[in-house]
Amino acid sequence: MATSIHLDKITKTYGQLPVIHGIDLQIDPGEFTVFVGPSGCGKSTLLRMIAGLEEISGGELRIDGQRMNEVPASKRGIAMVFQSYALYPHMSVYKNLAFGLETAGTRKDEIRRRVDAAADILQIGPLLQRKPKALSGGQRQRVAIGRAIVREPKIFLFDEPLSNLDAELRVQMRVEIARLHQQLGNTMIYVTHDQVEAMTMADKIVVLKEGRIMQVGRPLDLYNHPANRFVAGFLGSPKMNFLAARLSPDDGSRRTIDIAGRRLTLERPVEARTDEALTFGVRPEHLVVGGGKASLGDASIQLVEHLGGSTVVYTNTADGQGSTVLLDGQRPIRSGETIPLGFDPAQTHLFGDDGRKVW
Repeated sequence: MATSIHLDKITKTYGQLPVIHGIDLQIDPGEFTVFVGPSGCGKSTLLRMIAGLEEISGGELRIDGQRMNEVPASKRGIAMVFQSYALYPHMSVYKNLAFGLETAGTRKDEIRRRVDAAADILQIGPLLQRKPKALSGGQRQRVAIGRAIVREPKIFLFDEPLSNLDAELRVQMRVEIARLHQQLGNTMIYVTHDQVEAMTMADKIVVLKEGRIMQVGRPLDLYNHPANRFVAGFLGSPKMNFLAARLSPDDGSRRTIDIAGRRLTLERPVEARTDEALTFGVRPEHLVVGGGKASLGDASIQLVEHLGGSTVVYTNTADGQGSTVLLDGQRPIRSGETIPLGFDPAQTHLFGDDGRKVW
C-alpha cells in the first residue's frame, strides 16, 4: 500500500541562517511529486530532511500519520537515488544490487528474488555480471535505481538523478522513471531544476524559491494558472513573455490597461493600485501572427529559429519591448521583416509590482 507524507511548518536553520521557511505540504499515497526551482531554492535540503539525512529544525514530518522527526533514516522505509551513481567499481552489477541486502542479513534466495525482479523491471538482466566500468551512463543510473528497488521501500526519493546524462539519455531515463512509477505505484519525490522534467513526469509540482513554496498543483494547472510572476516565468519553454503595462489613468472601471503602445480593455477589473507598475504576461504559443481578439500591433523580427516542427520568432514590439513567438510548423519569415501580433486576452496574465497575480 502506498504511503502518505505530511510536512507541517517544516523549517531548517544553519546556525543563525534560515534556509527553509515553514513548509506546509501534503503528498498523497502513490503520488509522483516533483520539487522544482532554481539552484539554492532549498529543494534538495527539503528532500534530505524527509530522508533523515538532515535534521529538521522546526515543524513536524509525518509518514502515514507517524511523526518521523527523530526516527533515523534507516527506519523510515525510504530509498534514495542520488545524482552520483556511487556504484562499487570492483563489484558486478549483481553484487552492487545485492550488497545492501547481504549486509542486512537477508536470505540468499530472497536476495536473488529481489535482484532478479529489479533487473527485470529495469531491463538490465543481461548486465548482471558486468562491472560498472563496462556500463554506459544510462545503464549505471538504472543500476543505481535498481539498488533502491531491491530494498522494497515505501517511498522513493530522487535527487537530480539525470544531471550527469546527455540530453538524449535524459529523455530516455525520464520516460523509464515515469514508467517505473506506474509499474510500482510507490510514493515518489523527485528533485530537479529542469522544468521540462517537472512538467512531463509529475502528478504534483511543488515550485520553490528561497526556501518557500510559491505554488503547488498539477502541471497544467500551474502552467495555465500561475499564482505569481515567478511561477509563470519558471514553467514553460520558451518562457512566458513579460511586457511592461499600467492601468489607463483615465479609466475609472480599472479594466483598461496600456501595453506596448496599445490600449486593452479587460473583462473584469484589475486588482491593483492606479499608480502600480504592472507586468503583462503571454506565452509564446499564445501569440499569433495576424488575427486574435486583441492586438500588440506590428513587431519587428530580430531573429528566427527554424526547428523543423516549429518556428521560434524573436521580435520587438513598437515600443521596443522584446517578445518571443512560437509558431507551429515551418514558416517562410526572416529577420528584418515586420509582423502583426495578436492574442486572446483570456490566455494572458497580469502581475503587480510584487509579482502577485492581479488579473
